[in-house]
Amino acid sequence: MKQAELNSILSAMLDAHEGISDLVFSTGQPMQVETFGVLKPVHVFPSVKKLTRFQTEQIALAIIGPARHLLRDLLIHGACDCSYALRDEARFRVNIFRQRGSLAIVMRKAQTDMPTLASLGLSPIFRDMAKTKNGLILVTGATGSGKTTTLSAILNEINETQAVHAVTLEDPIEFIHQHKKATFNQRELGADFDTFPNGLRSALRQAPKVILVGEMRDRATVEIALTAAETGHLVLSTIHTINAGQSINRILGMFDLAEETQLRLRLSETLRYIVSQRLAPKTGGGRLLINEIMGTNLRVREAVALGEAEGRSFYDIIEANATFGWTTFDQSLSRAYQSGLISADTADLYATNKARMTRFIDGVKKERGLVNDAPSGLKLDLESLAPTAGALR
Repeated sequence: MKQAELNSILSAMLDAHEGISDLVFSTGQPMQVETFGVLKPVHVFPSVKKLTRFQTEQIALAIIGPARHLLRDLLIHGACDCSYALRDEARFRVNIFRQRGSLAIVMRKAQTDMPTLASLGLSPIFRDMAKTKNGLILVTGATGSGKTTTLSAILNEINETQAVHAVTLEDPIEFIHQHKKATFNQRELGADFDTFPNGLRSALRQAPKVILVGEMRDRATVEIALTAAETGHLVLSTIHTINAGQSINRILGMFDLAEETQLRLRLSETLRYIVSQRLAPKTGGGRLLINEIMGTNLRVREAVALGEAEGRSFYDIIEANATFGWTTFDQSLSRAYQSGLISADTADLYATNKARMTRFIDGVKKERGLVNDAPSGLKLDLESLAPTAGALR
């Protein structure tokens, strides 16, 4: 398949629906797009009812092009990651992988416009994150929850306000940061460096003030990132976890049990913020970003160093510091529901403390006069009460 043919197909798929986040090619299925979290088939010209093994392979090879290292990764490891630019129309983060003897492709569409804190509707505490001079900032969440977009908005804020050198290590590069006040050097895994640990070691010799690590996947990456944060760098990264407590545990799980005490102390000193996020269905269509935000103070450092305990859980600490811009998922959900941005079912489904969320929803409904006062169907049996009534006379 020629690249011009592939570009024509991708353009037609992007025009098929609104709110497209992913393009999916899988043998035995039609070409599909994910729009607002739902997969939908797309029939382009010439129509393909079901992709054959040969067709998906041709699409994969057209995406890989002359990049021999990607083909090597696909053959040896069974998968490869890369980026793909569709002229000036769109950029994609691509994963090509083997499944049941054939190839499958998922192309995540990147935003063409640089995200900003204002355009994402992020709270003022994110500006405080951008002003942080050293330490570790983690953005966590499931795949597709917008972690890279949030990090790019923070980096853009740094770019517009600080004259610093920033180095990013990405897999692949999704947003291109133009030089503004800051100087940005963006490196892509495979094309510019071979592994995250090696890229991080090199970054420490490149005199950056800010380092972005696309993902903390292994012990070596975490070790070097902590060293960088301890030596005066601001390090930003992502982990596939759902909240602050799980993020700490995931990092601890990468090391031996004998190293846990020392690692907890290092984390307690270097950690600055953990932002966990989810995308929840929005009333009227689309998805809404729901955040949990934890900063650092004496109680957080104690919980990180000694572990969570009764009265020392991250949830309780975050909830108690709401005045500083911290927020739990439940607090974010409550505000979104009260503003009419999400439904009661969505708020209850995504809540951490479901009993408390149910009480909150019932309270809001009562305030709005939406409490169901319909007859319950229960009736008073007057006949059975008649003798008693007569006796009382």
